[in-house]
Amino acid sequence: MIRWLKTVRDMLKVFILFTGFTILFYYAIIWVNLEYQELHRYDQPEGAALKVTNMVNNEEESWFNRLMFFIDNGE
Repeated sequence: MIRWLKTVRDMLKVFILFTGFTILFYYAIIWVNLEYQELHRYDQPEGAALKVTNMVNNEEESWFNRLMFFIDNGE
């Protein structure tokens, strides 16, 4: 009988720990999400930022050529 009570007590401790850490993990994820939600990813860059793309209106540059470039280079 005593062994059965110890087993139930140990199972209850594991259940309480699992539930507590699950709740803690859940609120940690919510906190991280709120922190990154305030971050504006598309703000104007500060400092001496330069535009790195240059669109060339070239008739040779078709969608098929761009697709082949993407497949070849993985960009």
